[in-house]
Amino acid sequence: MKFYLLAALLTFALVSPSYAKPYKGAEIYSKESVLYGRFEIRMRVAKGSGVLSTFFTYKNGSEIGSTFWEEIDIEVFGKDDATTWQSNVILGSSRPTIQSVDIHEQPTSLADAYHTYVLEWTPDYLAWYLDGTEVRRIDGTATVTSLENPQSLRFNLWSNEDADWAGAWDNAILPVYQFVNYIEYQQYNIDTGEFEPAWRDDFDTFDDARWDKANWTFDMNRVDFVPENVRVQDGILILALTHENATGFNGTPPADELTGSSSSSVSSQAASSASTSSSNSVSSAASSRTASSSPAKTSGGGGGAFHWSGLLLLSGLLLFRRSSQQDVA
Repeated sequence: MKFYLLAALLTFALVSPSYAKPYKGAEIYSKESVLYGRFEIRMRVAKGSGVLSTFFTYKNGSEIGSTFWEEIDIEVFGKDDATTWQSNVILGSSRPTIQSVDIHEQPTSLADAYHTYVLEWTPDYLAWYLDGTEVRRIDGTATVTSLENPQSLRFNLWSNEDADWAGAWDNAILPVYQFVNYIEYQQYNIDTGEFEPAWRDDFDTFDDARWDKANWTFDMNRVDFVPENVRVQDGILILALTHENATGFNGTPPADELTGSSSSSVSSQAASSASTSSSNSVSSAASSRTASSSPAKTSGGGGGAFHWSGLLLLSGLLLFRRSSQQDVA
């Protein structure tokens, strides 16, 4: 009995609210999942090697076992003065998953001002836009048609340990921040083939009915996601990447020169493509980002996996109960 009691207590310690990693990042995820749509994001990303600022859609539970993974990414690298970002689709039941990646290089830093990113997802195509210019489009193919399930919407700021992919790490850059002015979602009408207004969040407050804050980490992620590194101030969502004992944000978020601009400023029919994008299909370190990023609870329309720490606690308690019953017998 003493052995199982010790196991149960040890399990409890493992799931207690303490964090093992010396760096802290941030992620928010929507409680509702949506199927198709147009997502417009106005954000200013973090600068620094090893750092990634993202918006992505994610089928909750994709990381579980051999579940079919579904994800669409906008990932901005902080390395090289934040002049590079990637569009990506992650699919597949096998691990590693299949990815379709394009790398997009910009002439100026994406961290020095706010920029408008758009992702369009329909049953027939995927398209990515930056500041009104279509950067990438995938028409048809299994890369598009395999995206069949509703997905949650997520922002995160984190650091990948793969220096070849994300860049060499130097903790002297901390703290760094990702600033989001707004996100606007338009739902897709399958009958008409048109996008229709649904909602827009200008982050005047943190909407607890729409969003939740992550409190987990995963392999190859240098940081733990902690709620303390999510803040809304002056109409800006702030995601922070900090040292362990310096979480949060102090100061004033940078103003957006286009504050209040509507989504009509970005044409969903923009036809010119960036000539600097390069394409490949790889199983890169990007797949590790969401390896354990499903919510630990089910809330609203967004589901998720039962967190591994809960499984450990449950296992310890069951062992303790079995031992107690044997002692009584």
